[in-house]
Amino acid sequence: MKPFGLLTVGAHLRRHGFNVTLLDCMDRLHPALFDHIPGYRTRHRFYGTGHYIKEPLVKPAPVRHVPRNYSRYGLPKSLVRRLLETSEKPALVMMTSGMTYWYPGVFEMIALCHEIFPGIPVMLGGVYATLCHEHARSMSGADHVLAGSAVPEMLELVSRLTRFPLSGDIDTQTRPAYDLYTRIQTAAVRTAMGCPFRCPFCASHLLSERFSRRDPEDVFQEISFLAQDLRVRDIAFYDDALLPDHENHLDIILNRIVQKKVRVRMHTPNGLHPKWIDPDSARLMFRSGFRTMRLSYESIDPDRQKEMGYKVSDSDLVSAVRYLKDAGFALRDIGSYVLMGLPGQDLKEVADSMEFILGQGIRVSLASFSPIPGTDSWYRAVAGGLIREDADPLLTNNSIFPLVPDPVQRKKLVELGTLAAVANQKVVRNESPFSDGDWKRKLRHLLS
Repeated sequence: MKPFGLLTVGAHLRRHGFNVTLLDCMDRLHPALFDHIPGYRTRHRFYGTGHYIKEPLVKPAPVRHVPRNYSRYGLPKSLVRRLLETSEKPALVMMTSGMTYWYPGVFEMIALCHEIFPGIPVMLGGVYATLCHEHARSMSGADHVLAGSAVPEMLELVSRLTRFPLSGDIDTQTRPAYDLYTRIQTAAVRTAMGCPFRCPFCASHLLSERFSRRDPEDVFQEISFLAQDLRVRDIAFYDDALLPDHENHLDIILNRIVQKKVRVRMHTPNGLHPKWIDPDSARLMFRSGFRTMRLSYESIDPDRQKEMGYKVSDSDLVSAVRYLKDAGFALRDIGSYVLMGLPGQDLKEVADSMEFILGQGIRVSLASFSPIPGTDSWYRAVAGGLIREDADPLLTNNSIFPLVPDPVQRKKLVELGTLAAVANQKVVRNESPFSDGDWKRKLRHLLS
């Protein structure tokens, strides 16, 4: 998890003569952690993933009814304070924001920066600042809040605040300033901004107004730099649509990686469209270093597939898995997303979708639905009385199934997630969950 947009802005400002420093509060490899916490060790799982440090907190009022713990993840606040207090006083603080329901951490950071750097303006951008713009403007405490990719406005504002001449736009080929990290093993790459599709539950079109691709050669050079110069081991593609027209885009990048023998492991956490996976693209992805493959499936329900513009069908998924397996991918490294907690969605639809995925011999990732302000699904939920238009963003947290009013149904969704985790463990061991009588009995009981 990397602040891709913030790093790109930092690279652009540095190119124009600014002295830029980075504090990534989600950096599990931050050198100060090893001094701050005696015996601290990074707990890696696989491919650079791992657990974040967390500090339990008192639950805020909007989610006090949720029967789950509430924590702050990332660098301990005491360490963040020390790092800020010992840093050089900046002329401007630029801060990004992630999920809408993570905003309390953003508020804490803004308050801390104002306390430690009185009089220094704080500029807030990112996902939360875009999707909950009025909430951020009125409540965050930031001096300036920018929405979307308002790059010219941002640069003009930076110029005015710092009295440093700056104008224009950020070059689409600008590479994120990953060299600002002291130690780095993983990185994110985007070969394009936006998405050519418009799924009702997705906010991609709100974050990037249009779909635009980068020059394939420049993307290759960026991957080469990360792998060979910075020694990055694992790269995750942040694209929302990596595969469409791959012959004229992704294939060019991957062929260059193969030709130049760039050694790096690549991953697709955002999900790939199965319909664009063919035997040739599958073989090329395997040869170039792809490892964990995530496919976007969402649901087995025909009406749901129609609602999403038929971007995937059952046969697409079956064919994609076969092509990936034939290309050399282990089935345990292939997974597919299934949505749950959608408005009006019954448990059987989720379970049937899950069983279909597991029936292909691959892992299933149950993705809890989050109602994102500004999307078609959001407006439908508001119109249906499932959520208020002025609801606190904390109530959009997917882990609390915000659009499932029945507590019994919410409990069953959690139990279904547990069954999915057990099934995935069996897939990793090359076993079939369907041969486990106890697993099948629990699933039947859950659906009864």
